[in-house]
Amino acid sequence: MPRPAVFLDRDGTLNVEVNYLHRIADLELIPGAADAIRRLNQAGYLVVVVTNQAGIARGFFDVEAVTVLHAHLAAVLASDGARVDAFYFCPHHPEFTGTCACRKPEPGMLLQAAAEHGIELSRSWLIGDTAGDLGAGVAAGCRTVLVRTGYGSRMEAQLAEASRQPEAVVDDIGAAVRYILAAERRNHEADPVALV
Repeated sequence: MPRPAVFLDRDGTLNVEVNYLHRIADLELIPGAADAIRRLNQAGYLVVVVTNQAGIARGFFDVEAVTVLHAHLAAVLASDGARVDAFYFCPHHPEFTGTCACRKPEPGMLLQAAAEHGIELSRSWLIGDTAGDLGAGVAAGCRTVLVRTGYGSRMEAQLAEASRQPEAVVDDIGAAVRYILAAERRNHEADPVALV
């Protein structure tokens, strides 16, 4: 049976923004990230990281560096009782590799995850810190939350003039998860059949 997911941007949302992060030594989680993911796990959501990694196309690092970093990130989260169910990354950049269907704001990574993990996109969410993140979520049919970490504060000012707004703008991933779980409780109260 299809399940809902929460798609997480990586840099600036799950971990502190570092330009072209690829070294384990530079990985620093946003405070409260592990607890937020653990709460999603307990609530029955699949947790899927979707991240643009243009540094691969630019030649700054390779696919293996990203894979190793994600394995380490998963281990760090697991040590706090939190689980990421899948990692997806786009290695492209239009200036170097041409256009693709996976680089956010395109929804390719979310659609692939939905097909591979039985995700019901209409009941899913995306948390991110850029307009590209939000665009991918909307294009895939998800609800979206903008966090003010990473580039989020800057995006909040720009989005004020945009026609399409995220459902919520919150301080960080912990606040985003609290918002999502509260919204689902309200949904359940309105429609007791709509269980997560």
